[in-house]
Amino acid sequence: MMKLLSIANPKLLSGEGRGYRTFGLSLAPSTMSGYNTCPMASPACKLACLGKESGRAHCSNVKAARIRKTLFFFEHRDAFMAQLVSDIRYAIRNATNAGLIPAFRLNVFSDIRWENIPVEGAENVMALFPNAIFYDYTKLPNRIDADFPRNYSLTFSRSETNDAEVRRTMVMGGNVAIVFRKALPAFYLGKPVIDGTLTDLRFTDPKGVVVGLLAKGKVAKNDALGFVLEAA
Repeated sequence: MMKLLSIANPKLLSGEGRGYRTFGLSLAPSTMSGYNTCPMASPACKLACLGKESGRAHCSNVKAARIRKTLFFFEHRDAFMAQLVSDIRYAIRNATNAGLIPAFRLNVFSDIRWENIPVEGAENVMALFPNAIFYDYTKLPNRIDADFPRNYSLTFSRSETNDAEVRRTMVMGGNVAIVFRKALPAFYLGKPVIDGTLTDLRFTDPKGVVVGLLAKGKVAKNDALGFVLEAA
């Protein structure tokens, strides 16, 4: 049986010092699997994606596992969602037994609208597990509406092609994640910048802030397309 969720990602593990255990679902990014898991990914985002060119993604077995999960999701959706529900139940027990609060990030390298995918007995996994915490980054606009799951926290992610949506999100009081090259500014477009590198627990962030991230990997550090901003 394929294991869908993992806690092996170092960034996800950083939350354990704050009392949370995050379980992540790592699908293959962009079109690596033959299916597009990131429909709003910009050209620079595709090049810089940590899922492609950084950390454990260099290992062929890790890439193969992510592709297998992605094919499973697109080609056997009902079975995939049943397995995901089973894995979430196990993860909740695992974290609780360790004295930690379980949290779930289902789009570690993807951007799937999980709120629109039904499971047996509920309209989505967030509704099936209303007391569990779910969170993600997204570049997909207009995801949050009146019916959006209350236990699913989203942080909008800036690229070189979506500045208008970034500004709209800020005006509405939403949080935006922005990648900077070497250092984080104190403010961006009048909003305070918090250090998003300290933890991945985006649902604990105050509202109305910019989540500052630092460029990682050779491609991102040398970005010239505008995906990575200077702190000045």
